[in-house]
Amino acid sequence: MKNKLIIAALLLSISCTSNKTEEKEVAKDEHAHHDHSAHAGASNSKSPRTAAMANIGSNHVHIDYSAPSVRGREIFGGLVAFDEVWVTGAHSATSISFNEGLEIEGEVIPAGKYALFTIPRKDSWTVIFNTNYEQHLADDYDEAEDVARFEVPSVSLDETEEQLKFEVISKGDGGGEIHFKWANKGFKLTVRLGN
Repeated sequence: MKNKLIIAALLLSISCTSNKTEEKEVAKDEHAHHDHSAHAGASNSKSPRTAAMANIGSNHVHIDYSAPSVRGREIFGGLVAFDEVWVTGAHSATSISFNEGLEIEGEVIPAGKYALFTIPRKDSWTVIFNTNYEQHLADDYDEAEDVARFEVPSVSLDETEEQLKFEVISKGDGGGEIHFKWANKGFKLTVRLGN
């Protein structure tokens, strides 16, 4: 009887150790799938993946995008066509996520993750939030999947912004702005905690 108890205790111990090892491996595997490239430093890519983020009140706003450089090219009206849907970066769609509803240009958008597309024009921008954030460029863009569209004026930059850049800026009291700049143009969105 004593031998059976010892064997049972050993089997239980081995089972617990095995479960802990499996749990560590699952946790390690899940962490390995987290996209670290969004926070990576310099890379060999001409359009490195990067991120802009800030808390607007209690709401964490996170933009993940590829950042191409001007490199002497004509950008708007050249590389990036006017009046056409643009990925607002390079490669995979630029995405924006927030953990609470966010009021953008007066319209409340539910918490979630969205593709951020734009339609650049000479004097204005259409900024689009679309549910399909997992797509390459604007190849699979479908207007039926839009959550919101905002018409905002174009901002002329005093100095050339060599590398495409997003900024999320907290202004306090639950308000802030999202800025976009590249080459000689940009736009801004006014944001607030959603109600």
